[in-house]
Amino acid sequence: MVRGINMGALVLAAGKGTRMNSAKPKVLQEVLGEPILAYVYDALEPIFADKIWTIVGHQSELVAKAFPEQNERFLLQEQQLGTGHALQVAWPHLVRAGLTHVLVVSGDIPLINTELLDTFITEMERTNAPLGFISMFLPESGSYGMVLRDNNSVIDIVEAKDYSPAKHGKDTGEINTGVYLLNIAELAPLLPLLSNQNKSGEFYITELISLAVESGLEVTGAQTGDKNLLGVNTPAELIAAEETLRREIVHNWLKRGAPLHFADMLVIGPKVNLDLSAHIYGPCHLLGNTTVEAGAVVENNCFIKDSIIGPGACVRAFSHLERAVLGLNAIAGPYARLRPGARMEEGAKIGNFVEMKKAVLKQGAKVNHLSYIGDAEVGAGANVGAGTITCNYDGVNKYRTEIGDGAFIGSNSALVAPVKIGNNALVAAGSVITKDVPDGSMAFGRAHQKNREKKII
Repeated sequence: MVRGINMGALVLAAGKGTRMNSAKPKVLQEVLGEPILAYVYDALEPIFADKIWTIVGHQSELVAKAFPEQNERFLLQEQQLGTGHALQVAWPHLVRAGLTHVLVVSGDIPLINTELLDTFITEMERTNAPLGFISMFLPESGSYGMVLRDNNSVIDIVEAKDYSPAKHGKDTGEINTGVYLLNIAELAPLLPLLSNQNKSGEFYITELISLAVESGLEVTGAQTGDKNLLGVNTPAELIAAEETLRREIVHNWLKRGAPLHFADMLVIGPKVNLDLSAHIYGPCHLLGNTTVEAGAVVENNCFIKDSIIGPGACVRAFSHLERAVLGLNAIAGPYARLRPGARMEEGAKIGNFVEMKKAVLKQGAKVNHLSYIGDAEVGAGANVGAGTITCNYDGVNKYRTEIGDGAFIGSNSALVAPVKIGNNALVAAGSVITKDVPDGSMAFGRAHQKNREKKII
């Protein structure tokens, strides 16, 4: 067996996952903000690179949309007739690809890791058995297939629905993890022999074990004590896996020296990058491709996804950021919301209950409270007063607002886009601005005040 040259991987990701109580395919259920299937690919790619095929079926278009880079090696199982049938669908493609061996894994194992798979492949290289799988021990086999042995030699795997104490003996607690390594040439004659004569009426990969034994082929059951190969079948199992991974990620950052305050309440995704001088305070969520750079601070009760928190920047408590950027020493919050496309440059500041969307605050610009800045650019050193709104949507189209350097926007102003406020211009409080304001000018856009005598009835 020559690893990495004639070996590929097959991911089984066609099932409905009915026990998840969700319309979403099981492999797209999220763990720390990432689909389960992404974790499987992450574990496989260091070993197999682009030699990874995926069996898809139920809502395959959603799976394809989530992983466009894998689409050319997606194989459709039009009818979900079991794992054995999935293998039959994939087999001709694996043969045409020139593979001699294939590692088969379930797409619902979020805690799977490269090291565990590498250890298994090394063991299979040592034994050179044509068929091998990974097993582990649980107090009871439960919903997992139970491994049967005779004098320590594997003779069968019995699916949970077909298990009978009278027929198969006492539950040994040794279960099948759904990870197999198959010699394509030696097992090819057995594949057509799979049957669906069982309580589920499905074709199972596990039947290959008994067929191989009957044919005199060696079968290796590689036992592991690592519980990370347990699949996710229910919401409870999903949440348990997520908590396991959360603790592991936080623990690893702490080991590296990251100052994570109230760490038991922190959620940090697998793609997050933290500078070891950045301070993070729980509870908060850091997910997706988020980066927190040197000296930055993220206070408690923040949700940050796919964002960059620049050097010395601060995200104050109860703020929500998604696909946003804070530059050097910028400050957001508390209670700030930065939607996709929001960017704050060096020293810029937004305060409580300010929302930004597809907008830029230039160096030193300030929007301190109770404002909406959307589809806009706020110039360097500009100040936007409380209650200001960039009116960017007319019910059909979006338009931009440009606020020049050093401009001052008075409180409770409405800037009706498209509109430009010039450098060092001033907009009086309470104005509705519908026309451009030249540089250095003052704009009033409100009704003339009239005071009348109060009548007492």
